[in-house]
Amino acid sequence: MSIPSIHKERAQKSANVFIVTCSTSKAEQKTRGLPVDDPSGDDIEKLMREAGHRVTGRALIPDRVGLLRRTVRKALKSEAEAVIITGGTGIAPSDVTIEGVAPLLEKDIPGFGELFRKISYDKIGSAAMMSRATAGVVKGKVVFCLPGSPDGVKTAVRELILPELGHVLSIAKQGSS
Repeated sequence: MSIPSIHKERAQKSANVFIVTCSTSKAEQKTRGLPVDDPSGDDIEKLMREAGHRVTGRALIPDRVGLLRRTVRKALKSEAEAVIITGGTGIAPSDVTIEGVAPLLEKDIPGFGELFRKISYDKIGSAAMMSRATAGVVKGKVVFCLPGSPDGVKTAVRELILPELGHVLSIAKQGSS
């Protein structure tokens, strides 16, 4: 058995997850008391629960750097071990998730974004290069920044996050307090 296989076998099987949806239009709908459809956030929650993880909170916020940082910091201070953010990872001027989250990360996980873009390229072609999906570690917890599209979310969760979440956390927690 390979070392990664041994690590994965010994890794925790269930994690506490906090989900953040960054969407100015959806947040404005919510503020006006209108019904809000959040298929990407809903897909993350459904896939996490089906895999045996616990969703300990959700937030729907507008694309604002300061608010995003406060929301992520609050989630990281909670019982959440992983924060999954959907939306704001593209290249439009309003896409500020990476700018909001990057300064909080102690360690980047560049392979996450690289693999996500590779998998996306195989599915949608060269438009995959416009995704800035990324991940990193903060004080033994992991933060994933996913696109807002339901297809992108399902790809990232099914093909990258679920197979490695316990393994990533077991390594990230080593020596953290």
